[in-house]
Amino acid sequence: MSDAAQPTAAEVRAAAEAVKTALDRHLAAVERRTGEDDPSVYEAFNELAAAAEVYDELLYDRYDEVTPFEIPGADDSLPPYAGPEEPNALSVLIRRDYAVVEPRRLLAQAQRVEAAEAEDGTDAESSGTVHGALGLLFGEFEPDEIASRHKEFGLEEGDSTLWVLAADEPAEPGEWLETPFEQLDPQRVVCRFDVSSVFDDDVDLDDEDDGAEEDDGDDSEAEDFDDTDDTDEDLEPLDDGRTGRVVG
Repeated sequence: MSDAAQPTAAEVRAAAEAVKTALDRHLAAVERRTGEDDPSVYEAFNELAAAAEVYDELLYDRYDEVTPFEIPGADDSLPPYAGPEEPNALSVLIRRDYAVVEPRRLLAQAQRVEAAEAEDGTDAESSGTVHGALGLLFGEFEPDEIASRHKEFGLEEGDSTLWVLAADEPAEPGEWLETPFEQLDPQRVVCRFDVSSVFDDDVDLDDEDDGAEEDDGDDSEAEDFDDTDDTDEDLEPLDDGRTGRVVG
């Protein structure tokens, strides 16, 4: 880059002041938040990320220096919004990933559901396989309940994302059921919320790595699951320990 194209020191200073202002606004929004997905926090986060990116670029162009900050760029893959200014309908697309970490707990919960159905006089087919148990449980419980009780069902949360798309008119009944995700238009995405462990603090990640190293030498105990006493006490709801943070 030539000297003529470099930003001035005043421009770099102004960008630094913009970061300070955005930081104060973000903290104020967090302090006033009304829930986990408060849109004001989401907006303040994006403003802070944009201000930090501008400052980082100007700092590098002027002084060949960088900042220690890393801002997750969840919106980088989305084009500018080109949907209706006043949408008459919307679509909400959700993906949640899980790992089956306790298959026997999953099977035990499915058997409890089957037993209840049998008592009601419903013909219940035995689900002695993991895929059968998953089909039974996801047919019995709403997805949001699965998300809040995932540990109870022997599942571990992975990444999740929620996309909100604007539409001109509501879809006709049954119109997209066979191919629910093929008509996704990125230019109609109003907002998105991502949850992933990649957004954890570095300290948390280091702690997890230390714990994994300690467990490496004791795999036999981790695999030794005693299913001789599958009582209801073993299957009580557990605390929901989500990791990661919601970003836009």
